[in-house]
Amino acid sequence: MSLTRRQVGLAAAAAVPLALSGIGTAEASQRHRTRTLYVAGDSTAAQKYADAAPETGWGMALPFFLREQLPVANHAVNGRSSKSFVDEGRLDAILQVIRPGDLLLIQFAHNDEKDTDPARYTEPWTTYQDYLRLYVDGARARGARPVLATAVERRRFDAGGNALPTHGDYPAAMRALAREERVALLDIQALSLALWQELGVEGTKTYFNWTATEQDNTHFNPPGAIAVARLGARELLRTRVLAARNVRRLDDEIPESWITWPQATATA
Repeated sequence: MSLTRRQVGLAAAAAVPLALSGIGTAEASQRHRTRTLYVAGDSTAAQKYADAAPETGWGMALPFFLREQLPVANHAVNGRSSKSFVDEGRLDAILQVIRPGDLLLIQFAHNDEKDTDPARYTEPWTTYQDYLRLYVDGARARGARPVLATAVERRRFDAGGNALPTHGDYPAAMRALAREERVALLDIQALSLALWQELGVEGTKTYFNWTATEQDNTHFNPPGAIAVARLGARELLRTRVLAARNVRRLDDEIPESWITWPQATATA
């Protein structure tokens, strides 16, 4: 049976709202789905396991300051630089699963600085920036948002009790790249240096992994990891990467007991 022109027109008109309804549903689903914050970084941020306790990466504490609708996927690994993380395929692993609307937080420098190790070393104003661009471009190509974070400071003081910067030109190189690429920057290096100055020589010992057998001025214990994660969450809010509805407990005391160290199930 053939349809008249009027019948065809009515059928087409009826189909349009259905088509638009389908598009709207897909867009609404995309807007309301759970976003994920991915972390690419080194041992200062990484998940630690039972055999390393009380050493704690700040990425372990970051979920305490974010709403449950923004889970953290912590891909940071001990000993990695911006270069070795890429060379080992770890950035590719993130880019295979990251989705539009997700965030990729990138913090490297500690191991990029090791100029005697060609597998990890990068030069601040050339190869370091080149590798960071791979993270930025990779995230953007997949509709995710890159966020750069300058490396958290080590615990180092001069004879006068002044907290000293230890990362050379790497923070400045990252800041310059963030401006050039128009990427949000969390200046954790500057903020952590100011915090260590405030806490002083003795006070900072309670934030780093100082034990009866170890005096570690790079890695954190639970209070230190919580403090650095708090800095990061505040910066995510300040830079408008996240809205107030995405964060929580920014001024609350976080119990150390919330930090847990699971048994390792596989090697990194």
